[in-house]
Amino acid sequence: MATAVAAPSGMPGVAAKGPFYGYDGSRPLSSYEPGAVLKTRTLTYHIEGIPTPLTAVQLLYRTADAQGRPTANVTTVVRSLRGDGGKAVSYQSFYDSLNPADAPSRAIAGDVRLGGVLANSENIFLAPLLLQGYNVIIPDTEGQNADFAAGPEYGTDTLDSIRAATQSSARTGMNADTRIGLLGYSGGSIATDWAAALAPGYAPDVNARLVGFAEGGLLVDPAHNLTYVNGSLLWSGVIPMTIIGIDRAYGSGLKSYLSSYGTEVYDKLEHGSLFDAQGHYPGLTWQKMMKPQYADPDSVPAFVDAVNKLNLGSAATPTVPGYLAQGGQGGTEGTFNSSAGIGTGDGVMVAGDARALARQYCSTGNESIEYQQYDLLSHVPTSAAWAPNAMAWLRDRFAGRPAPSDCARIPAGNSLAPQEPTSSTP
Repeated sequence: MATAVAAPSGMPGVAAKGPFYGYDGSRPLSSYEPGAVLKTRTLTYHIEGIPTPLTAVQLLYRTADAQGRPTANVTTVVRSLRGDGGKAVSYQSFYDSLNPADAPSRAIAGDVRLGGVLANSENIFLAPLLLQGYNVIIPDTEGQNADFAAGPEYGTDTLDSIRAATQSSARTGMNADTRIGLLGYSGGSIATDWAAALAPGYAPDVNARLVGFAEGGLLVDPAHNLTYVNGSLLWSGVIPMTIIGIDRAYGSGLKSYLSSYGTEVYDKLEHGSLFDAQGHYPGLTWQKMMKPQYADPDSVPAFVDAVNKLNLGSAATPTVPGYLAQGGQGGTEGTFNSSAGIGTGDGVMVAGDARALARQYCSTGNESIEYQQYDLLSHVPTSAAWAPNAMAWLRDRFAGRPAPSDCARIPAGNSLAPQEPTSSTP
C-alpha cells in the first residue's frame, strides 16, 4: 500500500468512536439526497492499530437502511499516487459482525478489536489495487447498526458511498466521470451483488459508471444457507448471527420464537463478530435455537418474510458485466450437508444457488457473466484463488476489453423461488 497519499507529518491517530459517526445537523436527514456528504475527516491509516505513513479520507454520508429509512453511514477513501482519479474500485469488506465497532472505517482509524481483525486482514487485497493505480473506496457495508446479512442495506450503503466519494473531488480526487468497479468476497460479495442489482433503479447515475462487479463466495438465498450449515462443525454459528441480523434490520420479533437455549445464544452473540460465532457452536441447529413448534423455519412468518427480502433471486438483474466464483468442497470446513434442492457448497455458501443466480442473470438479459467453481476448495481457500482472477477480470473491464461469457456452460443450479410459509404446530 506504499503508493497511497502520504500522511502529513505528526498527524495523530483518530479514535474509532465519537461524534464523527453521528449525524447532528439541524436539517432533517431525509432532506438530503442519498450520497450527500455530511462530515469529512482525514486521518492516518492504521493496520492492526499501528499507524502507517498513509492517509485516508473518511466521509459520513446519507443513505438508507434495509427498510428504506434515511440514515447516515461512513466510508473510507484511499488514494493511489499512481492513478489520476479516473478509475476506482469499491471494495466491500467481509468483516461480518454484529458490532458496529468492527467496521472497516473504525479499524482504519486505529481501533483494535478481535472482531476488526478481518477488516485489517483485507489489506492484502487493497495493496495490489493501489499499486495498479486505482483509488479504493471502502464502505461500512452493514451500516452503523451492523445489520448483518441485510443485503439490500449493504447495497444502498455501497452505492451511496460511491456517490459520496465522487462528490468530494477536492479530497478524494474523484468526480462524476470516475469509472467504478465493484469487488468483494463472502460478506463483501453480498454488498457487491446487491449494489450491482440495485444500481439501475436506485442509483442510475452510479450504474452508468460501473465497469462491472467481481465477487466470490456469494450468499444468494439465506433460507438455503441456514439449512446447509445446520449442524455444521465450523459454520453453524452463522445461524444465530443471521437471526439477530434479520431481527435488527427488519424488527421481525424473532426472539419471541427462540427456546431458552436460543435466547441464551442470541444474548451472547448480539454484539459479537464472526470470531465469536465461528467454531464456537459445533453442531448447532435451527431446531436447538427455536421452540419445538417452530422446528420448521418456514413456520415462522416473520422469518419467511425477511429471508424472501434477502433472496437475490428476487432482485433485479445487474446490467453490467459480472464475474462470480464459488467453492464447492464444504466438508473441508466441517459442513457435510447435501439436502435435496440445496446440495453442497463451500462450507457456508451454497454452490447450486450461485450457479442458479449466474444462469438467471444470463437468461434475463445479461450475458456478460463469467462463472467459476472451485470444486476442490472450501470457503476460506477459495478467496485466495478468487482474488487474482477477480482483479485481472476487473482490469480487463477498465481497459475496455469485451467481457467473457460462460452463459452457455454454467451447470444447472437450485430453485431460487421465495420460501412459502407453513403452519406451526400449536
